[in-house]
Order: sequence, then structure tokens, then C-alpha cells
Amino acid sequence: MSSAEINIIQQSHIEGNKTIIDGISAPSDMKSLSDTDLQQLADELRAATINAVSKTGGHLGAGLGVVELTVALHAVFDTPDDKLIWDVGHQCYPHKILTGRKERIETLRKGGGLSGFTKRAESEYDPFGAGHSSTSISAALGMSVASNLKGEKRNVIAVIGDGAMSAGMAFEAMNNAGAPNTKGEKNRLIVILNDNEMSIAPPVGAMSKYLTKIVSSQRYIGAREMGKRIVDALPSPIRHAAKRAEEGARVAIGGGSLFEEMGFYYIGPVDGHDLTQLLPILRNLRDSEDHGPVLIHVKTEKGKGYHPAENSPSRMHGVKTFDVKTGEQAKSTKPANPSYTNVFASQLIKEAEKDERIVAITAAMPDGTGLDKFAEKFPQRSFDVGIAEQHAVTFAGGLAAEGLKPFCAIYSTFLQRAYDQLIHDCAVQNLPVRFMIDRAGLVGADGATHAGSFDTAYLACIPNMVLMAASDADELKKMTSFAAQYNDGPIALRYPRGESHELNLPTSAITLGKGRVVKEGKDIAILSYGTRLNEALIAAEELDASVADMRFAKPLDEGLIKKLAKNHKTLITIEEGSKGGFGSAVLEFLANNDLTAGLKIRTMTLPDHYQDHDSPEQQYKDAHLTARDIIKHAS
Repeated sequence: MSSAEINIIQQSHIEGNKTIIDGISAPSDMKSLSDTDLQQLADELRAATINAVSKTGGHLGAGLGVVELTVALHAVFDTPDDKLIWDVGHQCYPHKILTGRKERIETLRKGGGLSGFTKRAESEYDPFGAGHSSTSISAALGMSVASNLKGEKRNVIAVIGDGAMSAGMAFEAMNNAGAPNTKGEKNRLIVILNDNEMSIAPPVGAMSKYLTKIVSSQRYIGAREMGKRIVDALPSPIRHAAKRAEEGARVAIGGGSLFEEMGFYYIGPVDGHDLTQLLPILRNLRDSEDHGPVLIHVKTEKGKGYHPAENSPSRMHGVKTFDVKTGEQAKSTKPANPSYTNVFASQLIKEAEKDERIVAITAAMPDGTGLDKFAEKFPQRSFDVGIAEQHAVTFAGGLAAEGLKPFCAIYSTFLQRAYDQLIHDCAVQNLPVRFMIDRAGLVGADGATHAGSFDTAYLACIPNMVLMAASDADELKKMTSFAAQYNDGPIALRYPRGESHELNLPTSAITLGKGRVVKEGKDIAILSYGTRLNEALIAAEELDASVADMRFAKPLDEGLIKKLAKNHKTLITIEEGSKGGFGSAVLEFLANNDLTAGLKIRTMTLPDHYQDHDSPEQQYKDAHLTARDIIKHAS
């Protein structure tokens, strides 16, 4: 779609001309539209999506790639009674516009506004919330089985991207779905594989190559098209038998697709931007009485229909506000300092220049973790394993077992997905895998699904683990170097999203399990773990308090804690994590060593509820983790 076409649609709104999308307040309003009208609605929906995201920022390219698919699904199926599940959910903006949220779409990812992902609490048209990938088929199968057990008949549709299909969980679900249920019947389930040859980063691995091979196989396409022409020409009583014959012919040619071997009826590849293909296929599936699980392989283009997105390397996956005509994004005020992510990446490169045993691993987030820069410098020592955090961790364990020094860089919220591997494959065997935990703490517009709230709590209970948190950029550099030299077991280093800060404190070496006092005061001691240290120093000026940068949550600096407890009347711990983390470890140590008598102790953590999307600054205010809140706790 050109900017001129977008402007024409926008101008129609301005001049009061009624467009089709103006009359859509729910998918039921689409049922009376002709196929020609649905195509016009798709054009208007694309323009509306572009216009909304130009004002809010967010995920653009993924949504543009599924505009026609979104229109077709809501036009054909009876949502919300039929269940439509979007994997991850960053492609759901067009879906939100068509499902009663059109008037609020310009509140996307803003405080009090619409979520950037699907969210059950937001709409009945979001039957399953998402934020992490590869969950849709499992959830859809659960809903399909539940409907069967309750004696209800409904369609359940999961839309999953080719990048998300690389995760093991997707195949676990397909393996289960392809088998007969407890009644000996096949599960009624539709999986739409949205194949755009791209997730957040360019595709990696064998699955991407396999899908490309299917699409490019002329023999396969010829057999499919021939079979379709024959089947469509037959009378309905024998059409089903002919479909079985056509299936046999395809198996004879190529042995069948992987999806068919797993029990799914495979349809495709289908042009995901052609409603004349999508609508008949979806209608036939809707009206079928006896189909089991079906996989429709839909070919789409991320950023489709908007020239700036189509010409962008990332297809405008995640964007700031931008000019609709040019696609040029708003220029942020240049930060005075690099991001914590870039500080880590730069230091890791320096370490790798000195030690050829250092290797780096990411799970489909090379840019987000800074490892794209490492890969440019050391392409043979950098590994993007796709959306497969479990594999990434055990893969790192294998590297460590052979004497290499793996740095496994994964967001805090995504590392949760590999918890068993972290324990069983790394910690139990005491393998020196370095876990670089990016996005630790609150993350702003991405909200609760992406907040790094729990890593300290879920790692501190694991034997053999060492836990560090950087309080500023200088500490992050030193801790990265320390991790490179540490070979006695698994070690984790957490740091937040966003611009780094230099607190210009006196430098000191990192020693295992040792913190440092950065300000001497009276009566009150603030024990900070992570980047709340700056807020602690601000509060300490008013309180005349001592401040300790604890550096380690495990092992704790027990000698420093004991000294602070004996020389102060009040101890306050503060961290950018949930209950059960650093503060809990300090409390346990104090209680077990009879150091609580006459001592007032306060722990400051993230609240015991999920915080909605907002600016990080507002989120920390809402969490009561500011200097002003520290002062209140001291009184």
C-alpha cells in the first residue's frame, strides 16, 4: 500500500465519507459483506493499523503481514464462540481493530490503554493471552478437547509463525493433537502456519529450510493443484474419497509432509494475501463435519502492503512513532550513555579477543541481547538457536562440558522457559555456563509478560548457582569480566533494559560473594541489589544513611550484612525483583544468626501482582521502589 493510498482512506474519514471499516464494531458485522467488500475492508484495515501504530509505536510488520488472514478468519468463523488464538500476539493489532477495540487502538502500549499482546482480561475475543511464543497449539488443543468433553461443537484456530514453529513446545502439541483422543476420535483443530521466513530476526535452522523446500517444490505444487482441480470438479458424494486418493498421490510423489506424518491434514502452500484462496479454504474447513487436525501452510510477507516496511531489514517489526508518508521514525533524544545491553556486548567482545574459548548463544534475539555485534566480530563463535530457550541452555551446557566458556544471553522472562534445563543440565552437573540475564526488572510498554521479575527468586534456590546484579555500567563491565574468569559452576548476571548510567563511585575489584559500602551513615543501612542503587544514594542523602552495593545475592556477603546489622538500627533491602529473592535471603540469614533483636528490617521488592504496561519510570513509582519510598520505609 502506498502512502497515497493510505492518505485516500484517511481523507475519507476526515471528509465524513463512510468506509466499510467504520461499520465494523464486531466480527458479526462482517458476515453480510461480499468477498469484494472484504478485500476493501482489508485495505482499510491495513491503513488503520499503519495509522494507529504511527502514533503509538509498537509492533507493525507482523500485523501488516496477517491483515488479509485476519479479515478472512473473522469473516468465516463465528468468533468469539469459535476460538482464535494468536501465537505470541505481536501480530494482533488488526485483530483488535475488528473486535470492538477500534476506538481505543491509539492507546496501544500506553498506561491504562490496550495491551500490545492478546489479553484475556481485555476482550472475549482474546481467548488466550500471549507474550511468549509457541504456546498457541497447546492452548488450542486444550480448548478443542474441552469443547469435546462438554459436548460443544466449535472451531478452534491457532495461528503460529514459522519462527515460533521452531520451538519444541509446538511439536509436543502437534504430536499430541495428531493422536486420537480418549474417545478414539480425531481432535477438531485448525493450525495456520504463518510462514513469512522471518520472526524477529532472520530465520535460522532446519525448519525454515524445510518450509522453503516445500514452497519451492514444483512437483509438489503441481500435484496439489492437479488434485484440487480434480476434486473440485467431482460431485459431493465422492469428493471425500477423491481427497483420500489425492492424498495418496502426494505421498507417492514426496513421501508426505512432516505435518502429515504427525497426523495433520496438510493444505498449502496458500497465498496469505489472496482472499480468493483463503476464503474458500476456510469456509470448507468450517463446514466440514469430519475433519481431524488440519494445518494450513500460509505464505505471507511481514510488513506487506506498506513500502517503508517492505524495504526495511526488520520489516518494521518494532517501531517508534513514525511519519506515515515516509516511514521515518521519530528520532529520540540521543542518550548520553549506551544501553546496558551494549555495555555487556562491548565488554564480551573484549573478553573474547583475549580468550578464544568464549562463545555466545542467543535464542532468536541477537539484536535484543547485543550478540549481533559479537556475531559480526566472531561469526564462528556465535550461535542463534532460534526460539528455543530450553535447547539454548542445554546446548550451552554441552559446550561448557567440553571446556569452552559459553555466555548464554537470554531475557529474564524468557529464561523462565528453560528452568528444568538450567537445573538439571547445568547446575546439577556444576557446569560453568554464564547466564547473561537481560531485561531484568520492569520493561515498560511490553508489560507483565516481558517483565524480568522473578529470576533472582527462581535462581537463588538452586545449589551451585552464583547470582550477581550490576548497579551501573562500570559494574556490568567488571562483572562480565569476572564471569569470563569464573569456572567453578554456573553463574548469572542480571542487568536492566535501557540507557546505562555511571554512578562515578570509587572503583573496586569484584570478589566472589563480596559487596561494598559506597556511603557511610548513621542508624539506617540500605542494602541495594542492582540498579536501584542510585535511588538508594538519593534517599541516603536525606536520611544520613549508609548504603551498601551488595553485588551478589548468592553467595551473600554475610560478613558485611552482620556488620551493618550490628552498627545500625534499621536495615532496608531493595531490589528490582519479586518477593523471595535477595531480601528474603538477607532475612533468612539475619534470623538464623540471631541478628534481628532490636533491629528494624524492611524489604522492598516488586509488588505481589502483575503490573500492566506503562513507562518504566511510572512502573517503578507504582511499585514503590523510588528514593521517596525508601525514605518512607525508614520512618
